[in-house]
Amino acid sequence: MLLVIDIGNTNITLGLYDGEALGARWRFAAENEKPPDEYGLLILNLFRQAGVTASSVHGVAISSVVPPLTGIISNACRRYLANEPLVVNGACNTGMAIRYEDLSQLGVDRIVDVVAAFKLYGGPACVIDFGTATTFDAVSGEGEYLGGAIAPGIGIASDALFQRAAKLPRVGLLRPPAAIGRNMAHSLQSGMLFGYIGLVEGMVERFRAELGAEMNVIATGGMVELISKETEVISVIAPWLTLEGLKIIHDLNVD
Repeated sequence: MLLVIDIGNTNITLGLYDGEALGARWRFAAENEKPPDEYGLLILNLFRQAGVTASSVHGVAISSVVPPLTGIISNACRRYLANEPLVVNGACNTGMAIRYEDLSQLGVDRIVDVVAAFKLYGGPACVIDFGTATTFDAVSGEGEYLGGAIAPGIGIASDALFQRAAKLPRVGLLRPPAAIGRNMAHSLQSGMLFGYIGLVEGMVERFRAELGAEMNVIATGGMVELISKETEVISVIAPWLTLEGLKIIHDLNVD
């Protein structure tokens, strides 16, 4: 089995591949303070619940945008799974030409996402990842990564609003009854959700103008279910896209 791990600023996502099939997968909060032993025991406990033994794991692939956690979880994999993980970086074979000007400034999760999107759905494509930040990434019809855009995620955008405006109460990210809110909670929810949908649709329109009318829109990330219900611009909802990309890159780099 292959264990794939995506380490984000907010969440860590794990998945197990048995051959080509993605089986058990989990998502939990990322915590920099946990030592390798705690993460190792957590992984073993998840395996136990899924009926998987540590000895059945013969490979590990990691993508991470949190350097301190990269080392912590890599150490946990060495100690508890007896595996040296492949940590994906710009030097890995991705099977894709990358046209970004400075690879050191490109988040590895964005590379992993676009590799999976092109492999599974073709191009041209706009790949949207609704995470701590919302990223928009462009893939040409020939399978080249062209670059993209980064916006604040809906979660941190709403947090900033509540922190900076003393009289605005914190409300949940839920769909309000209408765009025109008749109370404070619904007004805030309308502005956050529908306003964010406007951002997404506007960015997709601009990407389509540059990539062509046939562009696919593939969306992933923790907030994808909430956002996708409110817009028709998303062609494919792929909640485990990053895990799929890790499997592809692992197979390209490990015999």
